[in-house]
Amino acid sequence: MARNVLFITVDQWRGDSLSAMGHPLVQTPALDALAAEGTLFANHWANAAPCGPSRACLYTGTYLHHNRSINNGTPLDARFTNVALLARQAGYDPVLFGYTDTSLDPRTLSAGDPRLRSYEEVLPGFRAVVHEPWEAGSLQWGRWLAAQGVDVPARPQDLYRPVSGFPGADDHGSTWAPARFSAEQSETAFLVESVVEWLDRNGDEPFFVHASFIRPHPPRRNPPGYHDLYDAADLPPFIGAPTKAEEAAAHPLNQVLMYLPVAGAPEDERERRQMRATYHGAQAEVDDQLARLFGYLDTTGLTDSTLVVVTSDHGEMGGDHWLFEKLGYWDESFHVPLIIRDPDPAAAGSRGRVVDAFTESVDVLPTICSWLGIEVPLQADGSALQPFLLDGTVGPGHHPEHWRTEAHWSWSFSNPSTRLAERYLGVPMAHCMLDVVRSTEAKYVQFATDPSVLPPIYFDLGTDPHQLHDLVPTGEAAPRGWEAAQALGRWRMRSDDRTLSGTMLTADHGVVEARDDWW
Repeated sequence: MARNVLFITVDQWRGDSLSAMGHPLVQTPALDALAAEGTLFANHWANAAPCGPSRACLYTGTYLHHNRSINNGTPLDARFTNVALLARQAGYDPVLFGYTDTSLDPRTLSAGDPRLRSYEEVLPGFRAVVHEPWEAGSLQWGRWLAAQGVDVPARPQDLYRPVSGFPGADDHGSTWAPARFSAEQSETAFLVESVVEWLDRNGDEPFFVHASFIRPHPPRRNPPGYHDLYDAADLPPFIGAPTKAEEAAAHPLNQVLMYLPVAGAPEDERERRQMRATYHGAQAEVDDQLARLFGYLDTTGLTDSTLVVVTSDHGEMGGDHWLFEKLGYWDESFHVPLIIRDPDPAAAGSRGRVVDAFTESVDVLPTICSWLGIEVPLQADGSALQPFLLDGTVGPGHHPEHWRTEAHWSWSFSNPSTRLAERYLGVPMAHCMLDVVRSTEAKYVQFATDPSVLPPIYFDLGTDPHQLHDLVPTGEAAPRGWEAAQALGRWRMRSDDRTLSGTMLTADHGVVEARDDWW
């Protein structure tokens, strides 16, 4: 049997935004059906934000403190292999539809190379069939629309501007009015059609396709039919302090972020609710288009030979904690979906399984490697998820021996170009970093700078699941915070670079290489 891969990323998709996860409003029938045919990882976490850093972790299988591609624009060191290079070495021609937000290592490029001016380049190893970097303006989508007779502006993304004078717009928040293209002409529809056409041409040849969808990433604007799909009045309550001022006062970092124009949520309740409703409408549009793609696999018989992986680079605050976008230490920014459908007959018993064990973005590369029969590179910090996918390994609610009991993520708020946080806080770049360790019982946030500037944070998730009451200022966190800090230190030490640390030069045997294999 041919072993194909369809590796799908959706951008900025919260882990709770699936009807299969019990969301009270959002309906995602295509992704729910995929989960019913595969495995839903309900406790899955991104290891970094925003897009570039999170994808560096996803594509290389390494934590942020390992790969150090910490910002959009921070180069990914060329010494790291990645999922595309590994697949290419195994004989595949990995093709990209969309983008990878990769900042290339400048040491591999000439001084005048235009790729040195963009964080949205193609991950080495991929051959881009469609490359749609957001900052460049989605030009291939624009050409596709023009071929259909659409009057496309010089920057196609201007089509996201609202339809002027749309009836009812004055009675809703500013993101309610629809965009200037139909649902059949969306960027998502374009990418699905591009993938399907390529698969048609590919015939029976084995394939590795990475389809990287921009939505539901902003702009917060949807085509007609999705612009009003969810009524803002029907949204569940926001999570957070009663007022923005109270949320900002909870921690010095909150004070910095709450009032950033791109991140701080509006205090106008109607506007905040509409922004969230528009976000959910964008998710519905993506789900409907994915139904087309999954239906094509079924119709052509490719479902029986294709590993389908669907995940997101990071989440979205969505107005919770008075924030939008993806940042900080909040769960909403890092809890993301992961659904895997393994066509192997040995996975039949796992179909419809919901895994509650902690899994992370770094586990995706080892999982794809295992499906393709590729040795997982020593650099990888994650572990293959086949024990959850295949029969006779784990049952519902169980996990392999020694599996992680916590999630980990990191976030950098340094910027070597603007130095905004550095100047505001009065600290150097190396201090502008946080690490999080989150178990089912507690969440601990450690900052790189001195506690007099940004003190650590500790939440008891049993009594405070929405993380509103930091126990550090009250002194209640002292014994448990010490335990959490130790757990964080152990994680850091265990995920140090191991490329050569398991290798030894010996007199008797020459080069000896050993790997840890706990599960």
